[in-house]
Amino acid sequence: MLTPSQLLGLDDEHLVDCQGQRLERRTARAFEAMAKGANEAGFALNICSGWRSFERQQRIFNGKARGERPLQDGQGRACQVEQMSEADILDAILAWSALPGTSRHHWGTDLDVYDGNRIEASALKLEPWEYQEGGPCHELSQWLEQNMADYGFFRPYREDLGGVRPEPWHLSYQPLAVPALKQFDAQALAELLEGSDLALKQSVLAQLPGLIDRYCFRIAEA
Repeated sequence: MLTPSQLLGLDDEHLVDCQGQRLERRTARAFEAMAKGANEAGFALNICSGWRSFERQQRIFNGKARGERPLQDGQGRACQVEQMSEADILDAILAWSALPGTSRHHWGTDLDVYDGNRIEASALKLEPWEYQEGGPCHELSQWLEQNMADYGFFRPYREDLGGVRPEPWHLSYQPLAVPALKQFDAQALAELLEGSDLALKQSVLAQLPGLIDRYCFRIAEA
């Protein structure tokens, strides 16, 4: 079981190195076994993103909110924040990037993957087409669909449920991630955000319960 601080991305004591990223210990062991199986099938199952701290997630969020990072809407179209309302900016950010304190990457149980035999990390965009037919990670994606459950993994963003857009690259370690979501403490998150340097803070706090429901709990079944 993860601690309250670990659930919010404030503590990294439960993590170990895995392919130069950091994951929760049991997640790392399960992933290494799955990577071995993928390798035997001809794939290089590589991690491009593992654990992410609250601070790092806040930098990503703030960068998009302030127009310092590229921002896309739910359909993948480029946005110009200076021409958008705060509500529209918030929706566009959360379609692809988690609110700090709510990211599943905080737990160390979730990771983004790609096929290192077909595409270099520097060329990877983490866009759905890369995992669809004709894309460099399509065959790996198909292998994962057939085999990942054997190692304990599932895709929380398998389909569009009106929250986070589909992310075929995002895998979650079910034995720990499912209990972690059940431990989620909305009040602890609200207190953390209240004292943070979060962009759009007042808009976020005003609608926090709805944001949590839409972007945290609307996931595919494990």
